[in-house]
Order: sequence, then C-alpha cells, then structure tokens
Amino acid sequence: MPSHSSAASSVGAPAARSTSTSNRAARADAGASGLHLRGDGISLSYPDRRVLTDVDLVVPAGRPTGLLGENGSGKTTLLLILAGQLSPDSGTVIVPKPVGLLHQELPFAGTTTLAEVVEDALSRSRRLERELTAAGEALAAAGEALAEAHPSADEAHPSADEAHPSADEAHPSAPARHGSPAAGATTAPTPAQTAQLYDRLLAEATLADVWNADRRAEDVLHGLHLDDVPSTTRLEEISGGQRERLALAHLLIARPTTWLLDEPTNHLDDDGAAFLAAAVRAHPGPVLIASHDRAFLDDATAAQLDLDPAEAPLRTPVGGLTSYTGGFSDYLLARMDARERWEQRFRREQDELDRLREAVKDAAQVGHAGRGPRTEARASKKFYADRNAKTVSRRLRDARARLEQLEDEQVRKPPAELHFTRLPVATGGAGTVLLAATQVAVEDRLDPVSLSLSAGEKLLITGANGSGKSTLLGVLTGRLQPTTGSVSRPRSLRIGYLGQDDEAIPGRTVRQHLGAAASAGEGTDGAATGPDPDSREVPELFGLVHPRDLDRPLELLSRGQLRRVMLAGLLLEGPELLVLDEPTNHLALVTATRLEAALQEWGGAVLIASHDRWLRSRWQGELLALH
Repeated sequence: MPSHSSAASSVGAPAARSTSTSNRAARADAGASGLHLRGDGISLSYPDRRVLTDVDLVVPAGRPTGLLGENGSGKTTLLLILAGQLSPDSGTVIVPKPVGLLHQELPFAGTTTLAEVVEDALSRSRRLERELTAAGEALAAAGEALAEAHPSADEAHPSADEAHPSADEAHPSAPARHGSPAAGATTAPTPAQTAQLYDRLLAEATLADVWNADRRAEDVLHGLHLDDVPSTTRLEEISGGQRERLALAHLLIARPTTWLLDEPTNHLDDDGAAFLAAAVRAHPGPVLIASHDRAFLDDATAAQLDLDPAEAPLRTPVGGLTSYTGGFSDYLLARMDARERWEQRFRREQDELDRLREAVKDAAQVGHAGRGPRTEARASKKFYADRNAKTVSRRLRDARARLEQLEDEQVRKPPAELHFTRLPVATGGAGTVLLAATQVAVEDRLDPVSLSLSAGEKLLITGANGSGKSTLLGVLTGRLQPTTGSVSRPRSLRIGYLGQDDEAIPGRTVRQHLGAAASAGEGTDGAATGPDPDSREVPELFGLVHPRDLDRPLELLSRGQLRRVMLAGLLLEGPELLVLDEPTNHLALVTATRLEAALQEWGGAVLIASHDRWLRSRWQGELLALH
C-alpha cells in the first residue's frame, strides 16, 4: 500500500498530490453532487396565523435555487427551519452539514475586529487541514506497518539459515514478527479504518476547499469591497451595510456545505452582486436563496421554488410550493402562464357547475305536478322531446355523477394578488424648485455634490457602496448636516422619506400606524394628532397592505411587510417630494414592479437612491452617478 504514504506526504499541496489522492478527490467531487437538501411535509403556525403548510422541497447540490413568494409567505421562516434554528410543527428536513445561514447581523460583540471575524471564518478550514494531515500521517504509518507484516517477494524466500532458525530463536521471535499486542493494550485502528477516516476528511476538505482558504479570504474581501477596511477596525465602527457585507463574507470564507441566503444583495453594488453570483454558481453544495433581486436571481440561479398559492383542488389544504426550472426570467413567464391557466380553468369549472346544478334541478322536476307552468315548460323543452323515460333517467344519473365529480375535483379560486395601486395626487406647480444643493459634502462620507430638483422631476442617484448615496439623501432631507456646502428647500415642503432600514414602533399595530400617518397628512401644520387605538376606520392601503394585517403589531411583520406598511404610511402623509433609499429592498416582485411604474408616471417629484439593476435599466428620469 505505498500509495497511501505518498498521498499523506503531500496533503497540504494539492498540485503535488499523487494519483491516489487525485482519485480520492474525484470521488469526493462525485459524492458532493449527490448532496441534496430535502424537506418533507414542513408545516408551522405562529399564534396569530399559519405560515407553512405541508411544504416539500428538494434543492440539488450544484444547482442554485431561488426561494420566492409574497411578503409574509414564509421564506425566512423556511430558511430558519432548514438551518435548524426553528423547529417545525411537523415534517422532516435533511440538510448536508455544515449549514451556513446568512445572518443579517454577525453574532459577534461590537468590539470584535474585522481580522478576528475573518479568522473565525477560517477556523474550520484550519481544523480540517490539521486533521487531514494527521490522518495522512497515520495512513502512511499503517502502510509501512503493513509492508513489514507482508514482505516483498525477495524477503519471502530467505536463506537456509534464516528459513530454519533454532528452536530457541523461533518461539520468542514469533509474537514480535506478527505484532501481537501486549495484554491490556488498546487495539489500534485497522489500516482499513484509517483509510476510511482519511477519505472522509479528504471529502470534507475538498468541499470546503481548505487548500485555498487564505486566498479565498482575500478574494472575498476584495469582491465585497471590504479590503479597504483596516483589519483592526471594530464592528461597532463600521456602517450597517458594511456589517451585512461582512456577514456574507464570513459565510463565503467559511465555505460550509449548504448555503441558505436571505436577501444577500441588499447592500451589494453591481460588482459585488456579480462576484456573489459567480461564487454561488461555482459552489458544489446546495444553495437556496430568498431574494427579490430579479437581476441577481437571473444571473445566479438555475431553478425556482415559489411559496405563493398555485392551482390545486379546493378540498386540499392551502400550502406547499411550486417548483420551476430555469432562471428568474423563465420563472416569471411560466408563472404568468400558470396563473392564466388557473383562472381560465376556474371560470370553466364554475360555468359547468352552474349548468349541471340547473340541469339536475330541472330533471328532478320532470313529471311532477303542482310546480307551475314555468317548470312544466322548461322541463318539456329539455326532456319531453325524448319520450323514452330510460333516457331521461340516464341523463339525470350522468349529470349527478359529473356534478359530484366536479364538486370534488374543482380548483380553488385564485386569490387576489396584492398589487400596488396608485400614488397620492401630486401638488405644487411644475417647474418650482424644491431642492437645491451647492457643493454639499460630509467628511469621509460624501464628496462635494451640487444638484437641483424641481416639482415633477425624477432623479435617480447611483454609485458603488460607500460612494455616499444614503448620506446625500440624509443631507438633502435635513437629517444630516453637511461639513461644507448648503441646501435650500422651502420650509413648508412635505417630504416623504423611506430609509433603508425600517424600524417597527413597539406596541403599535398596522392600523394605528397608518391612522397616525393619515392624521399627519390631514393636519394643517403637518403634525400628527396621534392614532386612536379604538378606531376601526380602514385608511387607504394603496394595495400595499392586506386588510387582514391591520390589527397585527408592527413587530410581528416580516421585513417586506413592514416596508410596505412604512411606504403606505408616508404616502398617506401627502408628500410633495418622495425621497426613497433602496425602495425595492424586501418588496415582492409584483409590488416592486408596479411601484417602479407608478413612480415614473407620478406627477410629483421623486428622488431615489438605488443599486437595483432592473430599476436602473428601466429608469426614464435624470441620473446622478456618485463616485
């Protein structure tokens, strides 16, 4: 078994591996292709609602898959269940480990430095490399011991003196030659067990790509634009967007077998999103991505799982998911076709049900007196032309059988989809200057910028992460003071501002929040009079909020639901200028698409900062690129 020895000697240098080691690596890669993530019958309910019902899914290794659905459909909940951080009410999951769930906040103290976060991400690769080296050395030793126990052909034919030792020499040497353990000694692993351990560790190390760990760390930090942050910087000293990118970097550097990514591109620019898409496509394990980034899903995924309701029999429980092959654009077309077929089938079945029920009713009245001339006339038209009573009876039986079958098999009614409806009526004369900024800058955050925005104009601000998009919006709306330069705007200007990070107000329901916003919009001085907790009035929802969610606390909403509530609230205030920072973050596909179209058509002024590639590719207003 000399090949084991040569393999062990080069375990830390893949380029110099022997043929035996390369074969093992190939087998590890082949094994990785069979590492599928599976879920069977997953259901979960919260105290106020049911989230997941009988969900079955398979995510094959090496086939990145998107997880889609309306806000509140259970995407994040499902990811938490698959990651083992939440127990379902029923169902089972099989997830290849280790599992990497993208945390929106890193589980480290604020005093932790960037270097310490990176070293923590590398710890598993370091451990696997040490264990593999030790296993290789043990395998080499086992091979040498086996070679001694089974000599070569020359050693198998000793000289006459060696072949016939004296009786005194023969007995004591026998135990030593065969290596029999002394009494009470621990039995060492067999060569086969040692080889099995080595193969298992090699497979893990190959999946984790331990030999390129340090290079991978450098590439990831560069690809996510974190390489310019000093390694001694503490987490409490960096921005929220940088922390989220560092959380993603931690996962990519650690390289677990299974990746579960929840909105991974929220704080990535074009280059960062392209880098992540390439990493996702190259990963040999299963990858499941919950995202509303349409361009990213098109680039990175090869299949989609949709949690939104789909065509199904009325008598079956509402739930499950629908799988689609192809990228996001393929999914979008297929979903639209499926929805149209569902609506057409529902209409056809309802029409047939109405006809069958009427036919059964009329047939049952044939030959019965005392039902009035109208019934006799109707029955005679349908049945009396045929004098054969058997034919009438057969038709009645057939109609009843078909009615029973259709009532049992009919599909449920397609639910009304939540669509963004409209923006409030724009006010203010066209051409009136609403904002004017002259060489505004914030030290270390924003280089000098000048701009003006008039009523009815639309301006999109783009730029890489760290270029100052959010900072500029803060300066223009008065939330930040510039280090240099000045901003001019009418004192009475009503600005509707939507930041990147929505914060739920503790103890407030959706109804109360929207009521307060409506009161602010109606007030002559713009001040809120405060929500009436007992009011049952339903404010304008703009197609952003489900009426069933009105009495839910804001803290219990998903991020997407909370964002829609915050957007509806600022629209209720009747703004003259909408200032939106990454407005499509966390919004579901249909909502985001309709919002984009409505913003283009609205008569009011709009100021947007966004990295959304779909929004930018369709933008028809002015553009300001920060560098």
